[in-house]
Amino acid sequence: MRGFLASSVGVTCAAALALPLALPAPAQAGPSAVTSETSVPGSTQSLPLVPLSGDRALGAAAPEQGLGRRDARPFSLVGVIWDDPGSELRGRVQVRTRGAGTGHWSGWQEVDTHNHEHGADPDTAEGASRRVRGATAPLWVGASDGVEVRVDADKAPRESPEGEERAGTAPGTPLPKGLHLELIDPGGPPGRAAGRTGDRAAGAPGAARAGSVRADDSDDSDDSDDSYDSADSNEAPAADDTEIGPLSQEETERQYLSADSRAQRVKPYIGARPRIITRKGWGANENLRERGFVYTKKVKAAFVHHTASGNNYSCSQVPSVIRSIYRYHVVSSGWRDIGYNFLVDKCGNIYEGRAGGVAKAVLGAHTLGFNTNSMGIAVLGTFQNTKPTDASLKAIARLTAWKLGLYGGNPRGKTYLKSGGGNLYRKGKNVRLNVISGHRDGFATECPGRLLYGKLGSARKTAARYQGR
Repeated sequence: MRGFLASSVGVTCAAALALPLALPAPAQAGPSAVTSETSVPGSTQSLPLVPLSGDRALGAAAPEQGLGRRDARPFSLVGVIWDDPGSELRGRVQVRTRGAGTGHWSGWQEVDTHNHEHGADPDTAEGASRRVRGATAPLWVGASDGVEVRVDADKAPRESPEGEERAGTAPGTPLPKGLHLELIDPGGPPGRAAGRTGDRAAGAPGAARAGSVRADDSDDSDDSDDSYDSADSNEAPAADDTEIGPLSQEETERQYLSADSRAQRVKPYIGARPRIITRKGWGANENLRERGFVYTKKVKAAFVHHTASGNNYSCSQVPSVIRSIYRYHVVSSGWRDIGYNFLVDKCGNIYEGRAGGVAKAVLGAHTLGFNTNSMGIAVLGTFQNTKPTDASLKAIARLTAWKLGLYGGNPRGKTYLKSGGGNLYRKGKNVRLNVISGHRDGFATECPGRLLYGKLGSARKTAARYQGR
């Protein structure tokens, strides 16, 4: 995902409009919490990078840094982080890993360095937190026990005394300070424990509470006050739920719409709720994330992303992949939770992302400048040169037909979002976007990859058809 301007990461937006007054939503999985992280498998190894040969005297200013081949405790995902989230890593990051138990070293693999535009908006508590660090995209490498990494800064062309370019290169932008290699072991799903099980949110978006939406909130104004809510008053789901089952379109309307809404002459366009694997289903350790939830008022758009974590995974490994990304976002990058609202795999399975309730307008950290009143859907993989599967495209269509429909969104329509600032739109500008957009529609980036972005028009049509339009 090379950024077209300052930096980039792919996203697809799907805008949703106003939501009909809703009844309490169906029960949704709330992972059983444990009393301490030490009782849950999984770990993060954070290794400081050092100057490579010839650069040692420069210390942290060395343009080439890394680590030679070394043993490591088991891990399956890698990434590189640095101190200042406002600094960009202008250069190249490559890793090679040794397969656990095989002794075989992989070839060099590229790590996407453009990732900050997947983060929280800068004027939010999450974006301004001192815990946040700069980070590359994560890369899934599978079970490994050895690693080698090299980071090379971009080199600037040399200039003649007259200011003209000449052959050769000169030192370019220095690498960010505090570079560390993060090695993530996803562990297994947390077992049952006698600890607390609070902070689970189920309800529908129309529940009477801060951050919920009402039927009269149907305009395209920004309505950007984000609200914090512990969600303790919501109906808690059963403690052992690992998935939210699918509903027919009729069952969906009966579940989510009030009796008054169902009696209206205007037909509601809400797609059938798809099957969603919950956070408990993929084994989230709820002690990692910050407590409570943050909501916006609506879901007016959906941004589609790719995770840029590579395509070398099987569908049976997906819970481990998501646990790894979750840990990388929270422990390594300093975010309050996983950034995406939903994730989709190559087999078409849909996964709950950021906690707070799958039917609610949960504030994510996925599209810098446009996280308010939107949701982020990340397709696991990298799609610049690899085609997304038909199953994953169908999952995007089913998910957006349902979730955008709850808020009155037409998947083939347009909506307005107010920019929080970025490299395409200044802060405060009202931007007209597709209700289902790619990340690159709101930020100059390659995300969600050329071949996934090219399929969004088809996904819009299919989602509208699922809504009965």
